[in-house]
Amino acid sequence: MSADGTVKDEIAVPPRGPGRRKSRSETHPLVVIGLSFVTAIVVGGLLIAVTNQPTRNAARHFSSSPGKVFSSAWHAVSAAYIALFEGGVFDPHTFGHGNVWHDFSPLSETLYNATPLILVGLCVGLAFRTGLFNIGAQGQLILGATAAGYVGFTWHLPPVIHLVVALIVGVVAGAVWGGIAGYLKARSGAHEVITTIMMNYVALDLLNYALKTTAFRRPGSNQAISPIVHGTARLGKLLPSPLRVNLGLLIAVAATVGVAWLLTRSRLGFTLRAVGASPTAARTAGMNVGRTYVTSMVIAGGLAGLAGCSQILGGGTNYALTNAVDAGLGFDGITVALLGRAKPWPTVWAGLLFGALRAGSATMQSRTGTSIDLVTIVQSLVVLFIAAPAFVRAVFRLRNASDSGAAALAKGWNG
Repeated sequence: MSADGTVKDEIAVPPRGPGRRKSRSETHPLVVIGLSFVTAIVVGGLLIAVTNQPTRNAARHFSSSPGKVFSSAWHAVSAAYIALFEGGVFDPHTFGHGNVWHDFSPLSETLYNATPLILVGLCVGLAFRTGLFNIGAQGQLILGATAAGYVGFTWHLPPVIHLVVALIVGVVAGAVWGGIAGYLKARSGAHEVITTIMMNYVALDLLNYALKTTAFRRPGSNQAISPIVHGTARLGKLLPSPLRVNLGLLIAVAATVGVAWLLTRSRLGFTLRAVGASPTAARTAGMNVGRTYVTSMVIAGGLAGLAGCSQILGGGTNYALTNAVDAGLGFDGITVALLGRAKPWPTVWAGLLFGALRAGSATMQSRTGTSIDLVTIVQSLVVLFIAAPAFVRAVFRLRNASDSGAAALAKGWNG
């Protein structure tokens, strides 16, 4: 601990010398993560080739013209991935034609999609650093979106105050929902994986029930949809129309700065990491492990609630509550946290990557006919390969330190 009362991020490690040399057999975790993504892209390409009709037609005459099969497969895979890139990063077909702001549409969509992913990734990653596997980000997001949405379309307040109040209410709702799981863990030892999964179902059913009541259902509509959030409670856009990126992006960056400071420069952050590294050692050192679990889940739930606010107040559901408000973000956030090794700034980059995949998937489907589900498959494969680093090392013949997948992940989360 420094003289100003702050806590340094890492415990001091003796410099390498004759007694402490890095083994040549060790592979940096970032290399394994990068290769996991590459492997997922390759497998995704194989799926594109197998399901592509022209390639399958050419395969019937493989013995007479094998080159045509590979040429057709390459055309299908390259076209799909080029369209994915153009939809999420840069599209030369629209660049320099008309509105200059339209040139930045792919990047805007990437940032727009990445905003809630970053917040959910921070939520899951913070719990990881405390030794908790928070599968309940979906439910926490739903509760945050429900509470913020209700304030947004029911209350009538001045512009800035209305937005701030809606954000606070959404964060508190998510924090309470996450805190319940933390309290159950601290008081009864109930495993957080089980409780958070069950609470996801409860949150979704609560939303479905609410949308059937007059308090939440849109007047004159028989569908499960709420009224539209008032303009005074919406997150303002950062760039002119048709770009959708909004103030939620700045909130996500501010949340990242806050989580980074919490984990590396505060007493509470030191406690969170200590409990995550070894609850027994932390308890022996006089730390209240149960209270730390509750605190971690409260903060994590608040971050997921903030993601819910971004969804409903930022236009992710056209400013109205529906039973699809979570949009799969609760589970995609787990992927983002894993890819970011549960660290704040790497989580931002992982969120941007997955935001680009989400943004580009629509362009890929419209231009090449490749199913949008391919992006979900690639994301799932990334998690699978990261959780099984021994497989990735075997495929690329990397010399390996004998860490199991779970041990390597734990080392990355708390290291």
